[in-house]
Amino acid sequence: MTNHPPIIPCLWFDHEGEEAAAFYTSLLPGSATGTVTRYGKAGQEVHGRPEGSVMTVEFSLSGRSFLALNGGPHFRFTPAASLFVHCGSEADVDRLWHRLVEGGNVLMPLDRYDWSDRYGWLSDRYGLSWQIMLDRAPRANIEITPSLLFTGDVAGKAEEAMRTYTSLFPAAAIADLHRYGPDENDREGNVKYARFALAGQSFSAMDSSMPHGFAFNEAFSFQVLCDSQYEVDHYWEGLGAGGDATAQQCGWLKDRFGLSWQIVPAVLPKLLSGPDREGAERVMDALLKMKKFDIAALEAAHAGRASS
Repeated sequence: MTNHPPIIPCLWFDHEGEEAAAFYTSLLPGSATGTVTRYGKAGQEVHGRPEGSVMTVEFSLSGRSFLALNGGPHFRFTPAASLFVHCGSEADVDRLWHRLVEGGNVLMPLDRYDWSDRYGWLSDRYGLSWQIMLDRAPRANIEITPSLLFTGDVAGKAEEAMRTYTSLFPAAAIADLHRYGPDENDREGNVKYARFALAGQSFSAMDSSMPHGFAFNEAFSFQVLCDSQYEVDHYWEGLGAGGDATAQQCGWLKDRFGLSWQIVPAVLPKLLSGPDREGAERVMDALLKMKKFDIAALEAAHAGRASS
């Protein structure tokens, strides 16, 4: 198994993925757009997308990789998964807040709170949630951390989820964990805030027992790029254990906490975006028939030969 399999937040849009990626990368230093893939004939069978329209856009924000997916109007972002932006200056907080809130909605006003002198929570014009905070410790660079809010049926399970995830990935640990105490506004012992690492990348988690009316869904998923079939099998079986078996298709799975993951061979983007369009269409046709990806079968489809 490789030391650090990349874990890439994947953001599901109806058709605005390219526009959103361009907007987000304009806001933050160390950001850029990358490879764009497009739907071919097989893509029309998946989401009714016109042939040649944008399917995915790779982009980075402050050095962290993301993927935008145009998948149709099937899923909408919820505040259960957000991007936590740690800033070192009030000017950065205010600049990002005012750009992102334009056309969006305020979830928690930009103000002074117990945990930060300048913090706010919003959903942007595309519905994606952002938490923007001025760190009290000195910080030279802006850091973006995917943040998970365990609520509804999984309220109180943030710690169990973190321990599950850190048991599966390398370079993983719970770094900072704060619990609700007595007479606070959630169940005593639930996670108030925690930071954890998976494959050397930072994440955060919180519990909330309030009746929010939202939960995790496929609009915000994590793509795990695997270099071998052994890795595909490891993450598929480990993350899928006890999850929703009906959500297991085309490399996607939903774990027992409701969070969506894509367990993807690292070679797949090359097979789909290379100059051999007929080979790419054969790969697309093959993967649509799979739940867990079979690397040998995908490579055989690309080459136009039967898999062994």
